Order: sequence, then structure tokens, then C-alpha cells
Amino acid sequence: MKVLIVHAHPEPTSYNAAMTRQAVQTLQSLGHKVVVSDLYRMGFDPVSDRRNFLGQVDPARLKMQAEELHATATAGFAADVQEQIDRLLECDLLILQFPIWWLGMPAILKGWIDRVFACGMAYGGGRYFSTGTLSGKRAMCALTLGGPREVYSADGLYDEVEQILFPIHRGIFGFTGCTVLEPFAVYGPNRMDEEARRAELARYAHHLEHLDAARILPMPQ
Repeated sequence: MKVLIVHAHPEPTSYNAAMTRQAVQTLQSLGHKVVVSDLYRMGFDPVSDRRNFLGQVDPARLKMQAEELHATATAGFAADVQEQIDRLLECDLLILQFPIWWLGMPAILKGWIDRVFACGMAYGGGRYFSTGTLSGKRAMCALTLGGPREVYSADGLYDEVEQILFPIHRGIFGFTGCTVLEPFAVYGPNRMDEEARRAELARYAHHLEHLDAARILPMPQ
């Protein structure tokens, strides 16, 4: 299996970085090929505009979908975008690794989605959900949250984590045809002692070792 981990945290000693290292170690030990796109380390540009393309269909007005369709048909994406597109198309499993900031993903990760999930490549032509362009791939979120588990519940300050991740699960993964796996969340790692943090990494390794048993989130047909 080919795995692409898109890592979105600026600090190399962060718990998110520890989770990515654990994922690489675990998956490689199982014989899988793992590629990591470490967005901050790469200096990935999250701004989606004409810089995405080598040429242009309409110099007078930027219509992103038209330009993306043209670039898909003519191999016309900029090198940094094409590299990530190639990694996405080659993978069997996509893992987004990130912290929840303001109940969403970091801007650099949203920018990666904006630039890489291009029309004509990731969606378009009436292909979506069960007939989506990325059908056959699996996708999941691995993430940290700043607060304890009880605040991320139906009765807490926020909602269940799967509700928070709905735009990603339904609007990105599901829409493009991916099989959406249940997320793996660590609540408040900065509030834990070292033993508890190690235990969560072990729990993550066990989860990755048994991905075939992971719950699949229902999507529209």
C-alpha cells in the first residue's frame, strides 16, 4: 500500500510531529511505502491563484475551474502543485495530520486542498461521491485538539469531533470519491504527562495496524 501523509504543523517537536513519525514507523514496519508532505518544512505556498498554472486560458479573468481543467488536460500545473497531485494520485491511503485550530484545519493545509484537489483531476464531469474521481482511495484525519474529550461532545462546549470534521469528511474526501475512515483524535496532549502521551502514540500505532477494521463513515451515493 502507498500512503501519503500531509503533515501540517510548524513545530518539529510538536505532538503532531510525533504522530507523523509514529505513523511512518508503523506503516513502514508493515511493508507499506510512505511519503510525507511536510507543508511547513517545504514552505508550501497555500495561496491558490494564477501561480498554480504554467499557462492561462483567459488572461482577462481568472476562472479557477476552467484553468484547472485546462491544466489537467495539458499538464499545465506549476511544479509544486504537480508534485503534490502526483503524490495524491499515486497513494492508496491519504492521511491528513494536523491540529484543530479555531474548529478547523490550519490555513496551510486548506491551501494544499485548494491547490491540489483541482477540477478535472479530483472532481468534475459529474463524478462525485460513489462515482468520484478518487474512488478506490481511502482517506482519514489524524489530529490533535487543545481541550479534553468532554468539551468535544454533544453536551460540551463544542461538538463531537466528527461533526467538526464534517466539511473535510463530506465536502473533500467523500465528494471526491474516497472511502472515508473514522478519524483518530488525541485530546489535549499538552495537558498530559509523558507516559500518557506515549500511550496515545501506542494507541495510534495499534489503530494503523488494524485499519482494515476501522469504521467507514457513510457517504451519499
